[in-house]
Amino acid sequence: MFPTRLAVTFLLIPIIIKYSLQKNLVDVPGRRKIHKTHTPSMGGIGVFIGFFVSILIWVNLSAWNEIKFVAFALIVSFITGLRDDLVPLRPVHKLIAQVFASLILVVLLDMRLHSFYGLIGGEWPLWSSYLITIFTIIVITNSFNLIAGLDGLAGTIATFSLCAFGIWFFLMGDKIFAVLAFSMVGAILGFLYFNWQPAKIFMGDTGSLVIGLFLSICTIRFINLNDSLSDESELHFEASIATAGSFIIVPLIDTFRIVILRLLKRQSPFKPDKQHIHHAFLRLGMSHAKTSLSLGGIQLAFILLAVAFMKVGGDRILLPSLLILSVMLA
Repeated sequence: MFPTRLAVTFLLIPIIIKYSLQKNLVDVPGRRKIHKTHTPSMGGIGVFIGFFVSILIWVNLSAWNEIKFVAFALIVSFITGLRDDLVPLRPVHKLIAQVFASLILVVLLDMRLHSFYGLIGGEWPLWSSYLITIFTIIVITNSFNLIAGLDGLAGTIATFSLCAFGIWFFLMGDKIFAVLAFSMVGAILGFLYFNWQPAKIFMGDTGSLVIGLFLSICTIRFINLNDSLSDESELHFEASIATAGSFIIVPLIDTFRIVILRLLKRQSPFKPDKQHIHHAFLRLGMSHAKTSLSLGGIQLAFILLAVAFMKVGGDRILLPSLLILSVMLA
């Protein structure tokens, strides 16, 4: 199963690189760009195809009734990212497409957050459940999209995060989503070989929007499944929200940090700049590879901390602790 998705992506990426160079479908160096050469930017095509070929082979037809809307939402994100990589979209148009993909999941799949899961209050009304879930999906999707600006970084972070989700889904007996998570990991690893410093190709929005959306799906599913477990279960985390946040902490830290910095400078939160965490690492003299490994190590450390404290306190203790630690690191 795992070699299937890795092999498909690994074999496709060189073809995509060659075609992109021939058709001049490249990311051009500029004032804000880190790379110095014209680099193909549509590696997400290989990731997407590798992922879908794998699940078409390994997911039973009977399971497709459960995941068809997940596939539909990912296809919407793929088309949006592909369009943006070919001809840049206005932010508002990308946002509309992301809301549409979110509505597929929330309305058709009924994949939504129901409450603060014991942190405060009770269950939300349906309308607020929809709004908060859509907002959560968009934040996580764009958080991952924002860190995809350095050789190997996005792929490294996504690999650790999806492995954490995939292992938990597998142990839970949620075999379908375990297969989906590991299928995405295999596709990313096939791409990451060509994206490591010096990168021969970037994933572009074609890849980052798809992976970001899938991370948001895994996050919400984890929170709901974990909340449904009894406290006595060995797989139950006392803090559903803090644990899910720990699994994707690096993109979240970077996004909240960059939005605050831009607002303090009275700039638009959507204005591109070189104030991301990975830019700060580069200014310290670290290479792309060392920066990606360092931030990947931080992501892995947070995952291990979440596992170590899985039976401690709950969200009322661990969520504020996570926020304080995140602010200190940021």
